[in-house]
Amino acid sequence: MAVKIAMVSLGCPKNQTDAEIMLKKLYDAGYELTVEENEADVIIVNTCGFIESAKKEAIDVILDVASLKKEGKLKKLIVTGCMAERYMDDIVSDLPEVDAVVGIGANKNIADIIKTALTNDRTLSFPAQKEHLLLEGDRILANPPYYAYLRIADGCDNKCTYCAIPLIRGSYRSRKFENIIEEAKRLAMGGVKELIVIAQDITRYGMDLYGRLRLAELLTELSKIEGIEWIRLLYTYPDLITDELLEVMANNPKVLKYIDIPLQHASGTVLKRMNRRGDKKTLTALIKKIRSTVQGVTIRTTFITGFPGETKEEFNELCDCVEECRFDRMGAFAYSEEEGTVAGEMPDRVDQKVRTERQNILMEMQYAIMEELNEQKLGSVVDVLVEGYDRDNKVYFGRTTADAPDIDCKIFFTSGTKCEEGDIVKVEISEIMEYDLLGKTI
Repeated sequence: MAVKIAMVSLGCPKNQTDAEIMLKKLYDAGYELTVEENEADVIIVNTCGFIESAKKEAIDVILDVASLKKEGKLKKLIVTGCMAERYMDDIVSDLPEVDAVVGIGANKNIADIIKTALTNDRTLSFPAQKEHLLLEGDRILANPPYYAYLRIADGCDNKCTYCAIPLIRGSYRSRKFENIIEEAKRLAMGGVKELIVIAQDITRYGMDLYGRLRLAELLTELSKIEGIEWIRLLYTYPDLITDELLEVMANNPKVLKYIDIPLQHASGTVLKRMNRRGDKKTLTALIKKIRSTVQGVTIRTTFITGFPGETKEEFNELCDCVEECRFDRMGAFAYSEEEGTVAGEMPDRVDQKVRTERQNILMEMQYAIMEELNEQKLGSVVDVLVEGYDRDNKVYFGRTTADAPDIDCKIFFTSGTKCEEGDIVKVEISEIMEYDLLGKTI
């Protein structure tokens, strides 16, 4: 009887693509995959280790899964992902429930690692150079078949002082241009309509391999693939948003007028302490330029509140930026100290209560802005990617071009004809419901 394996993947879409590649390797090796954890012989927890809250979530999940050793048929618990890469020795010493800890560079050996773990009673660790992480390969998608994340690079060279990603995933490494195109073609043949282009910083794509930025060129080639209808951009760095990229967004109908730009702050002095460039003047100018070049663009951003040394005046400058720019989508996070980062050793820590208060202030501001922006959409017609049907409320639901999976809003709508998951339909917006929208097909 085949060994049954379940995967629990936490964290960001980049971590999800790692999980999907591992799942395909396990399937090819003859293991049986299951989504039912209580039926699994082996469970892999693919962890996130980006910030403290993510580490706590990962530990809670590991302990919950470990309880199945007593209650179910679970024989082995394997931990992979960013937390495994960053805290391998700690997991081995502090979590005896774990049977094997796998560094991200060893993901390619996951089938052999499980074989070894199944015949061994002691905790095993499998360190490997993070630069050996598989960035490409066949995948078993963990999300519905009509969209897929397309990772074009891994690692980061920006060296923001608060960020542990370079410590976990190493320096920036672009994938080969032609390999990305080939993967996108395979995904399209499998029914994918929406490609979500991801990396820690997609705007830097190509510089390390080709000596020049090639994101705009890549998007143009991806748009030529039959079956791909939407191409969405996540995680762009403000300094590297080129005129060429904006022109592609403005004029290529498959490249969505949607861009995620994590600005992190608006005060020049805070940004300098973050080892990021710019200030309120330059960032607001960038937002105005994007909006003037790409008519109807949706701009998503994130900010950090309570960074070491953040004064009331610096925070007020951030608030002024949010009020002036009126971002279409925005998230705010209270600063989290991370071991090994420059900011983690900085003086002038902001009290945790103040960090959270400032986070709440920003989100309250954004809620009011979103209400006004949504009211302006009443009566308009939008394209919607159908994601499912709510039988209790008798409405379909999905996402507009302005909404990325899991992080943005939903639209709920009625239809006189049957809609299938993955269809793209036109919906007239009739009502707003907090962040979400209501409407009907036309």
